[in-house]
Amino acid sequence: MDAQPGTTLRPMDDIPDSGWRFIRRVGEGQKSLSEAHGTIPVPIGGSWVRRLLAFSGPGYMVSVGYMDPGNWATDIAGGSKFAYTLLSVILLSNLMAILLQALAARLGIAAGRDLAQACRDAYPRPVAIALWIACELAIVACDLAEVIGTAIALKLLFGIPLIGGALIAALDAFLLLLLINKGFRFLEAFIIMLLVVIAVCFLIQIVLAAPPIAAIFGGFVPSSEIITNSEMLYIAIGIIGATVMPHNLYLHSSIVQTRRYEHAHRGEAIRWATADSTIALMLALFVNAAILIVAAAVFNAHGKTNVEDIEQAYTLLSPLLGAGIASILFAVALLASGFNSTVTATLAGQIVMEGFLRIRLPHWMRRLMTRAVAIVPVIVVTALYGERGTGHLLIFSQVILSMQLPFAVIPLVQFVSDRRKMGSFAISRPIAILAWIVAAIIVGLNIKLLFDTVMGIG
Repeated sequence: MDAQPGTTLRPMDDIPDSGWRFIRRVGEGQKSLSEAHGTIPVPIGGSWVRRLLAFSGPGYMVSVGYMDPGNWATDIAGGSKFAYTLLSVILLSNLMAILLQALAARLGIAAGRDLAQACRDAYPRPVAIALWIACELAIVACDLAEVIGTAIALKLLFGIPLIGGALIAALDAFLLLLLINKGFRFLEAFIIMLLVVIAVCFLIQIVLAAPPIAAIFGGFVPSSEIITNSEMLYIAIGIIGATVMPHNLYLHSSIVQTRRYEHAHRGEAIRWATADSTIALMLALFVNAAILIVAAAVFNAHGKTNVEDIEQAYTLLSPLLGAGIASILFAVALLASGFNSTVTATLAGQIVMEGFLRIRLPHWMRRLMTRAVAIVPVIVVTALYGERGTGHLLIFSQVILSMQLPFAVIPLVQFVSDRRKMGSFAISRPIAILAWIVAAIIVGLNIKLLFDTVMGIG
């Protein structure tokens, strides 16, 4: 079970045998996302722009998880209640995400393993199975948020009931199958195109809202009120807690291996992959900040300080801005976000299953299985409690994600800090200390958010 027939597992050139329970050279053994592994050539030499473009793509796919429908509610609530004050929290959470995603890329490139494979190769089998189960629960929870977001967008744009929208969302399994059959570069281009749609929609809304520039810049400066105001602190914790999606770490550590380059150039590959994810996550910063800025400039400025859900925001945008297109742009961005998130979550699910269990399923089967589990709660809750019940279901999905996060972040930081496993590519002690601090902050805030949610605080 620990190696495929005919697979030779041997030590990596610069990593001692004691680092992993099962050792192999980079490129040997089961390849992560094998149908796309090493399919995109990277030019040797040439301008830095050409090399950056060759590595660009994985970071943008990962950035999708930082602007998915599950993040919208906290940004809307933060902007409507406290205007621009929580922009500093969005900036801080984004900086944390940049560090963790850089570590995920480093693991994939230097160790030749995605995070799921690394857990399997490092931990006893019972521990690996437990981590797999936790990760599958997180992916289903993430998929649940995406089903709800996509269904809400379809309702707002086309008047389709939520149950019908949830069923339509299941068909995106075939969209992924079509895209990946055209090549991984084509899939990346599709993701980036939808990200551009989201960014443009919110850019237009910011122009329509005309927020005060000084207030925006002031919002990026941390305020002590965030700590002293319990209600503000609760939303701030929600923003940070919803930032790092567990499946993003598995996804990024795999898809960086789609690039083809010489084994000796791993150091350069790490630098370009880090640049790619950093630039892409700055786009995620813009989108999340834009959601909060629009909420502050439109809702808070007009005394609407209790706008917390997506449908309420959609209803109020056009009347308050005096522009009929504003609500339409909001819904279009939501639909693009839902489609994007479903594609990347599908890949993450495949990577997790193959990495932990070495079980391969057709994309459409894997997608429909995950979607079926996510659709059933949406249909049941909508039937029993009406459409407002889906809002509570969305919150519940974020709680499940919070519970799983430590099981992804802690192994990642542990692996990249271990010189036995990473050799010369292990992170330095100062970076390791910073990474553990970030991990502790994110895990601690998620635990507090989970406790407060269960106790009904906030």
